[in-house]
Amino acid sequence: MSRFVPDAELLIDACIRYLERELHPTLAGYHRFQTRIAINVLTIVARELRQRDKTRSDERERLVALLGHDGDAASLDRELADAIAEGRLSLEYNALVSHLRQSLRDALAINSPGCRK
Repeated sequence: MSRFVPDAELLIDACIRYLERELHPTLAGYHRFQTRIAINVLTIVARELRQRDKTRSDERERLVALLGHDGDAASLDRELADAIAEGRLSLEYNALVSHLRQSLRDALAINSPGCRK
């Protein structure tokens, strides 16, 4: 990206700081609550931007290993869902359970990192 284009993560972080430090403390009631929601949404987006490349790459590698062939992550994910729905892959398969657990951990790391275990 050009050095003249501001980095999305920096812009989001600046918005979060403004909302948390300047705006949120001055508000009450409905607008205070809605501002907290906006802060939480922006925080999730910032984490997703920071973690998505590695998370997607890792997920794709796991899907390739599970399904035995290459492809893009979205297609492989749909194929896995179909295989589970049609009974071609069972939750008795340890590699499948491991993949599903890691995918959930990755999602929680972005959406609700305090809930991870």
